[in-house]
Amino acid sequence: MQNDKIVVGLDIGTTKVCALVGRKNEFGKLEILGMGKAVSEGVVRGMVSNIDKTVEAIKKAIRQAEEQSGINIGVVNVGIAGQHIKSLLHNGSITRQVTDHEITVEDVNRLTNDMYRLVTPPGSEIIHVMPQEYKVDYEEGIIDPVGMSGVRLEGNFHIITAQSNAINNINKCVTRAGLAVENLILEPLASCMSVLSDEEKEAGVVLVDIGGGTTDLAIFKDNIIRHTAVLPFGGNIITSDIKQGCMVMQNQAEQLKVKFGKAIADEASENEIVSIPGLRDRTPKEISLKNLAYIIEARMEEIVELIYAEIVRSGYANSLAAGIVVTGGGSQLQNLVQLVEYITGMDTRIGYPNEHLGKSKIDAVKSPMYATSVGLVLAGYQSIDQMAAGYTETQQEQTEYKKPTTTQKAAKESNGGLFQMIKGFLSDDIDNKQSY
Repeated sequence: MQNDKIVVGLDIGTTKVCALVGRKNEFGKLEILGMGKAVSEGVVRGMVSNIDKTVEAIKKAIRQAEEQSGINIGVVNVGIAGQHIKSLLHNGSITRQVTDHEITVEDVNRLTNDMYRLVTPPGSEIIHVMPQEYKVDYEEGIIDPVGMSGVRLEGNFHIITAQSNAINNINKCVTRAGLAVENLILEPLASCMSVLSDEEKEAGVVLVDIGGGTTDLAIFKDNIIRHTAVLPFGGNIITSDIKQGCMVMQNQAEQLKVKFGKAIADEASENEIVSIPGLRDRTPKEISLKNLAYIIEARMEEIVELIYAEIVRSGYANSLAAGIVVTGGGSQLQNLVQLVEYITGMDTRIGYPNEHLGKSKIDAVKSPMYATSVGLVLAGYQSIDQMAAGYTETQQEQTEYKKPTTTQKAAKESNGGLFQMIKGFLSDDIDNKQSY
């Protein structure tokens, strides 16, 4: 049964390291059994900058999650982000040797695996290969070519690369914390799984995940991911602006942003003033909420304009009927939705990771700041679903074909899971899967 499986998501962010322990209930909804959180001091703009501090934060978060859930954690699904993330589109093709048989999963896997052999810039490697659409001989626009007849199989792929050093550092931190990495998942993809509906992905939507150090984008159209990007700005840069503009301490600037910050200065009152305790033997400092809002608005306008420029660069700016979904910790800033709608002219809503969550003792996970963490758990479950489906298909093929070749079996077992996981992410609703 699927609800016997426990999946752990580990979000190594710029401001926090969060570990979530999840289990599917009998209705296919996700129940959070435990959550651990630690301050992240070894990560800058999504990249590990201090191994020891990051390892300590991971250990602390995992320890809290273990104590709360009563489960020993050994394997985790980890997210990756950072300015080093790049995406590109590539076309590939194969010519099938046996033309009288239908196109099989092995054929599709062979085409997908060819994409992993692309030459990337030095120091980078491919982490995701996601199919857009296929072409069989002269027939275009095919979403799933398995079962069709044809000689030449072509595919358009969305390829995401990351710096090898960044991947190695994440793996090193997780390993030193006494854990194993089950899947390494791009964080905006994980966030998509927790906050976007199938209708939005079909109509065309932009997910904007505003974290502490980076802002992640993912664009969907026709249930297919079309564009991804990572911008090197997040909530921390707003905190730094407040620190400099109001001449206060870093922690005071963060509290001002969270408690009193507004993204639109006109919404702030002229007469409201907050008193900040002064340093040793100094008088308290008075901060005008109007001036605070001006500082925040200036930086948020810049970030939103960069987001919109990235949407325009993708080529899908005029075909996104579902508009923008903003999530992440930075999405909780007051009046942010109005600012985004004003600058982009697109419908905007805040994305809460509630759609796939069942009843849980931990209500905090329903906050947008945990969208990535919840998505990493969902991605782990989808991987389990697809590996089970791949195993079932293998068993059926062995029954249908009396003597399958060793090569076919090896390809099926080693590659089917990853391809099916990505394919399922693009086209299926994770809640409706009952294959495991």
